[in-house]
Amino acid sequence: MEKWISLGEKLRHLVNPSTLPVAVKFLEREDDIPQKAKRPLQDMGVKMAPCQGSAMVRRYGWTVAFTGEDVGCAIAAHTYGWEKVTNEDGPIYFFTRMNYVSDETAAAEVLAGLPTLELDYDPIVVYSPLERTKVEPDVVLIYVNPAQMMRLIHGATYHTGRPFESSFSGRAASCTEGVIGAYLDDTPKVVVPGNGDRVWATCQDHEMIMAVPGSRLAEVVEGLEKTHRTGIRYPIPAYLRYQPEVGFTIPLSDIFKPEELDKLLKRRDA
Repeated sequence: MEKWISLGEKLRHLVNPSTLPVAVKFLEREDDIPQKAKRPLQDMGVKMAPCQGSAMVRRYGWTVAFTGEDVGCAIAAHTYGWEKVTNEDGPIYFFTRMNYVSDETAAAEVLAGLPTLELDYDPIVVYSPLERTKVEPDVVLIYVNPAQMMRLIHGATYHTGRPFESSFSGRAASCTEGVIGAYLDDTPKVVVPGNGDRVWATCQDHEMIMAVPGSRLAEVVEGLEKTHRTGIRYPIPAYLRYQPEVGFTIPLSDIFKPEELDKLLKRRDA
């Protein structure tokens, strides 16, 4: 795991997110769940949304594992394949009844547009802090502010030069648009956290998410390192080498000179 731990440490140095980046891994067998990983139903007595597991990782530093029995979110149960929707009437009614959309046609578009895993097994999803990860990540979630997101985009576009293409719905964000979207497309995704991320998983108003496929994380970090060396950094190095002025372009160094202050006040009152 040294490679992934090193990449996590470099992210800390180059971007300095306020919470831990999250390594996400899909497993096929329960025997492969890391020892001491928390299980929502078994260890905490409740079913949870996967975004809550991610929040426990980035805020507590825990490793958390979800099987189908641990999941208390209908959308994630569908998109991860634990409990696929077989009758569209239920989700269509939900989206229209909650006024997410204007009518049943729009609701059907929402359902059809959700990325879904098509695996030949029920996945076990493990979330672990990247800087001390217990799993080799399929996807890494990095929660950042907009300035830090700018730097991650610099890193992610360093090799290709191509701008980002992302889709935003405000729904099923970190779990589906983020983890599943990055996993299926093998491309980094910029994610606007959804309502569930905010209500149940403590995502704050200033936070955005980048979901990076594990296979692409090293190149993102390399892009960050190369741009960092030329002064494109976070925290943003503001330009400060100028002589300050106070109103009407009077130099700050002249405000204690009576004749200069009188000139300034006369111009103000003219």
